[in-house]
Amino acid sequence: MQLDAISGASKTPAVPLEPRHGRSTSTEYIPSPSPIPISNIKASLASAAPHVGTPPSRATDKEREKLLYPGRVNLTSKPVTCITMIRPTDTEYAAAYPDQHGITPYPLNWGAGDGTTRGPIICSRLPSSIKHRNAIGAHSGSYSIYRALSIAMGALSPTHKPDYSQTEPPVSIPPQPSWFDPTKIVAFDPWGHLTPSLFRKQIDEEGLDVRPSIAVTKAHLKMSELDESARRGDLVVDGKIVMKSQPGLNADGSVSQADSGVEVFVSKAAVEPVWYLPGVAERFGISESLLRRALFEDTGGMYPELITRPDIKVFLPPIGGLTVYICMSSSAYDIIYANLVSVGNPAFMSDESKELTLRVHDECNGSDVFGSDICTCKPYLTYAIEECIRGAQKGGVGVVVYFRKEGRALGEVTKYLVYNLRKRGGDSADKYFKSTELIAGVKDMRFQALMPDVLHWLGVKKVDHMVSMSDMKYDAIVKSGIPILRRYDIPDHLIPPDSRVEIDAKIAAGYFSSGKQITEADLIKTVGRTWEETEH
Repeated sequence: MQLDAISGASKTPAVPLEPRHGRSTSTEYIPSPSPIPISNIKASLASAAPHVGTPPSRATDKEREKLLYPGRVNLTSKPVTCITMIRPTDTEYAAAYPDQHGITPYPLNWGAGDGTTRGPIICSRLPSSIKHRNAIGAHSGSYSIYRALSIAMGALSPTHKPDYSQTEPPVSIPPQPSWFDPTKIVAFDPWGHLTPSLFRKQIDEEGLDVRPSIAVTKAHLKMSELDESARRGDLVVDGKIVMKSQPGLNADGSVSQADSGVEVFVSKAAVEPVWYLPGVAERFGISESLLRRALFEDTGGMYPELITRPDIKVFLPPIGGLTVYICMSSSAYDIIYANLVSVGNPAFMSDESKELTLRVHDECNGSDVFGSDICTCKPYLTYAIEECIRGAQKGGVGVVVYFRKEGRALGEVTKYLVYNLRKRGGDSADKYFKSTELIAGVKDMRFQALMPDVLHWLGVKKVDHMVSMSDMKYDAIVKSGIPILRRYDIPDHLIPPDSRVEIDAKIAAGYFSSGKQITEADLIKTVGRTWEETEH
């Protein structure tokens, strides 16, 4: 077996991209990463085995770029008509662009003191906007591909102009001092929810295609787990935050007499990624040039303008965004009983006299949606939601941030391949992270250094209660300037038996635990369910 050949006591790090010499590293996803020597970079990339040993020196970004990407790319500070790439075979590729005459990118001043001075984000290639583009990529993240398909099939007109009337946020999220600091928010546009009103002149009078990248709304959460908690008395129905659900219907259409459960009033915001490339590079401790080159090369050359347009500093990557759910205390609401909806006081999130409970959760479709018991994601998320509700009912505020980073950002296919390897190779906790490394070459690609941006957007100044065991998330938030006063882990009785492997491996790797500490000897004893145990 592949896993049997791996030393249980080894903690060899995967091969990360190293930050430049002399610059501090950001919060990283690998415990104890080692610098990679110049002479070993090619070998590391070519081999599945991670690099071991103490390197004699650290490569500069330029040296690493040459080793990682041996082809030459001609850069220019001015708009160009093509990009010429010369690889070792001397084969030339050209990516043609429309007529570049009259290119005048709309001024963009990231971190400016107000939205109009900052300027709109324009990435549209429509005739009215293409010569004023100041951003690379497309709106809607990964869904931009479906929009392109819809246009190609004739289902959507490429010149369709959205009607944003009646779409303004029903909950105010006002500017915070962090919006004016170009280093605090670099992963999305803090003005993205105000775009239709803030840039109405550019949209209506100048005809520019400017779109929102954030939407804020209100909702009621309805979860069977919350219904059970209310029946047990763990959640209190207060009629403001937690409300009794209306009776349901029987199959014959009659009103059901069964307990209808509860629902929770929340505000929520959907946020698309908008990267300020200089700030993203700074956050990860690498050069902007290396960041651009990696994004270009390792997406199959999907966005040539990352190389040809270094003057454009904003990139809308085709990845998933995040959703933030906010639960305010009853004293922060102005109840409108006719509609059973509330308007919260956003000042509570930046009011340090109010206790804030936080859960930052990375997507796990198998557990969160379908209830797979190989990990603790769903029970931990549900527990955190209940803690946020209880905190809000005590006069504070609860925040749950849900990131689209499936399988530690390795993707669901990779995750399932790892599951197969674990179950066939002896699913013990000492092999948990090594199984992922064998398939993906790295333990984790979530890069939590960008995660705290959403907290700064909301104006959060401190976190009183963080419902998370992750040392990476904790370190990223604290390093960004937001103190965390208390951390607590998932209660032991909520851990599914087959997910004990995950929890013990993470505690041994540095995750927070209020209980006993896990040793390497303990990891060998923690074994998950085999497939044979479930085959009948």
